[in-house]
Amino acid sequence: MNHRIKATSTGKKPLEIHRDNPVAPAWPSYKGNSQFVGTSPSGRVTVYVDPSLGQPALQNAQDLVNDADRVVTANDGIFGTTGGPVSVIVFALGGATDGTGGADHMGCDYTTGAAIECCASFDNSARVSALFEAELSECSMNGNLCGLSTGEALSRWCATVIGNNALADFATAPQWAQDGEPDFVSQTDNTDQNADSTGCGMAFLSWLISQGYGLEKIAPVMVSLGDSGTLSQLYATLTSASADNAFPNFQSAIQNLPNGVTSDDPFGGLANPLAMAHLAPKTAELVGRIFAAMVSDLAAGRQPEQMMANVRSAMLPVSNAKAATVCAPKSKRLLPPAKGASGTDEHRRTTRSA
Repeated sequence: MNHRIKATSTGKKPLEIHRDNPVAPAWPSYKGNSQFVGTSPSGRVTVYVDPSLGQPALQNAQDLVNDADRVVTANDGIFGTTGGPVSVIVFALGGATDGTGGADHMGCDYTTGAAIECCASFDNSARVSALFEAELSECSMNGNLCGLSTGEALSRWCATVIGNNALADFATAPQWAQDGEPDFVSQTDNTDQNADSTGCGMAFLSWLISQGYGLEKIAPVMVSLGDSGTLSQLYATLTSASADNAFPNFQSAIQNLPNGVTSDDPFGGLANPLAMAHLAPKTAELVGRIFAAMVSDLAAGRQPEQMMANVRSAMLPVSNAKAATVCAPKSKRLLPPAKGASGTDEHRRTTRSA
């Protein structure tokens, strides 16, 4: 006699399978439970949270789901490319819940770097969005500038613009000024962990942005120059002036600052978003994008800082897709200067790496 095969009864309820919940990727460092929070409307960003942190971290993660498409669209506009899908985990990176644990990922492309870790920032989700952009921008570098001072400065400036300067406490330019303003314009530092070389890059990009060269002009050139490129070559490409004049002219501009270098934006590039974006003449399409962003933000009751960030995003050009490449992980976890000073293996930069 044949009998149907049955599972042995254990008296327990069968395991419930949530087929709509994606499986979390392997994270650079996080080993705890990954609670799925949601996916952005475009489907490009999937967000998880450490459930042990409770409602404050869950709010950070939910806010990131809602803000993620703004971030990726603005990032695409800066680099002139269309990025790939990424996953993000919000947790107490380095034990911090105020954002100072930074952010991390493995590589500067959308293959090795698509699993992004962001420090929770209770009651200040703007910092989580900025940390996310710091890592996302490195993915858009397409395997270039990874683990270098140039790539670090670029990713931090992307986070500054798209995150509306929510990470002002991560500033490195004042340290560079205090240390005698060493020249990392004519040469590129082979690390993303040196506050002097990163700070020099931050101040130099602030100078260029203040002259009307927006990030959507700067970023593609830096990526095209590659790992061997220098900020002086960037200057020469954008201005058609000699690369030899880059650092001397920059030094002169620094000396003329009334208050010296007190932030990563000593030349006030963020003060004039129109100049920062270096836009072509206004078009109906541009006006429509800005107006739509403002109406949407007003309807949602967003804060003025978020509205300004969304307007800046709308001002960036529409991207064109380019083929991606894969890089070997070299960037390190993004950290504020005080936390990154030890130089230990724990500090892997803005990725698991920028």
